Amino acid sequence: MLMNPILAIDGYKVSHREQYPLGTTKVYSNFTPRSDHYFHSPVDDGKLVFFGLQGFLQWFMVDLFNEKFFAAPEEQVVAEYKQLMDSYIGKDSVAIEPIRALHRLGYLPLHIKGLDEGSKVGMKIPVLTITNTRDEFFWLVNYLETVLSAELWKSSTCATIAHHYRKICQRWAERTCSDLSHLDFQCHDFAFRGMSGLHDAAQSGCGHLLSFKGTDSIPAILYARQHYTDSQDYFIAASIPATEHSVMCMGEKNHEIETFRRLIADLYPQGFVSIVSDTWDYWQVLTEYTRELKPLIMSRQGRVVFRPDSGDPVDILCGTGADNSPERTAQEKGSVEVLWEIFGGTINEKGYKVLDPHVGLIYGDSITLERAEEILRRLEAKGFASSNVVFGVGSFTYQYHTRDTFGFAMKATYGEVNGVGRVIFKEPKTDNGLKRSARGLLQVVRDEAGDFQLHDEQTWQQEQEGELKTRFLDGKLYNTDHLETIRQRLVAAL
Repeated sequence: MLMNPILAIDGYKVSHREQYPLGTTKVYSNFTPRSDHYFHSPVDDGKLVFFGLQGFLQWFMVDLFNEKFFAAPEEQVVAEYKQLMDSYIGKDSVAIEPIRALHRLGYLPLHIKGLDEGSKVGMKIPVLTITNTRDEFFWLVNYLETVLSAELWKSSTCATIAHHYRKICQRWAERTCSDLSHLDFQCHDFAFRGMSGLHDAAQSGCGHLLSFKGTDSIPAILYARQHYTDSQDYFIAASIPATEHSVMCMGEKNHEIETFRRLIADLYPQGFVSIVSDTWDYWQVLTEYTRELKPLIMSRQGRVVFRPDSGDPVDILCGTGADNSPERTAQEKGSVEVLWEIFGGTINEKGYKVLDPHVGLIYGDSITLERAEEILRRLEAKGFASSNVVFGVGSFTYQYHTRDTFGFAMKATYGEVNGVGRVIFKEPKTDNGLKRSARGLLQVVRDEAGDFQLHDEQTWQQEQEGELKTRFLDGKLYNTDHLETIRQRLVAAL
């Protein structure tokens, strides 16, 4: 949204400047994940993957402020602010001179420090701090709290969830696979259509790309390229040709096998192609069409990927039968076993079955961390390598979360009034401890195990040391990272 960024606030922020004590010249705040109470997975280690600050700083704090605030005529900016505040709070109730002064200054007088993106952070460890660099703009620090929180919590949350998927896939791959090259593409981002708009899909979808290189969210690739790479040559992500139900329906039910034939023989005689297979009778496709089309499939240089899209993903892929009797139905055997019976494959060095490379499976409906874990566990129990399936990870995973998933909050812990520092903190008696804040100036360091530790009530000299590095200072970005660096940082934490 190309709005004037000075108005990207909660309404109550406009009155806070005058509420601070007279003589206030410094406000120092931090942004911290406080609890993963709402988030549990088979590989939950209580840590957050920090991600998204660099992109936010560039598009909002630099680009949007420069374009829609500093580059706009002063009277236009001030008039827009006054008109809105007069109608919103009351005529002449909100001072406009601070906005005029900021416009004349020409940059945001703020110092933002942050941890390295792609780092894994325990709860109650600040991922960034923010303070003002000019005394008269003390009010600007927490004025931007709302947009900072809204833009940052989800990128980190999605990056964390994707990392959990990667950990699940890697754990089972190390147990059942001789070759781990499939891991970068084992989880494919299907979430775009279920996210809260274009910008949300781009920004949070970029978090998926820290752990995987498969996505159907092209805006996420563009966001990553613009804010986290320096060249169009750097490989970010990819996908393959794939059908949807409208394509299959237009081919008509009575001619469905001909649609398959046209796709794999005429349109895509080589390479990967994914075909949604449950438009009508999925098990007919998997048990009958595959046998008839087997010569075509086996003669291709590439893989035909069958995509079931309804039902229980665990049962569809792994079957419902509890025994190995030959009389079992296709449903009882499950998709992987059915394809093995028809196309065969190899036994890898670890003794697990790997489907012939001409066929594969992707399931993209209602996949969760728990279901991914259960699918790979049951495949292992049936003697199949985890590489036999790919997961389409959608908004059922990436959208069903809030700021409270990791308890993100921005709180002030230090200020200066009339040149004297004040250690400030929040500690509600009615709270269970979740909302208790740190105190004073903060320093984050690593212990001998490499974990982050917080030291509060620090001196300014101590605050300048540690793992929080300058990322934004007086309108400019510092210590930026390439996506590859962030990816490798997270890989090292697996």
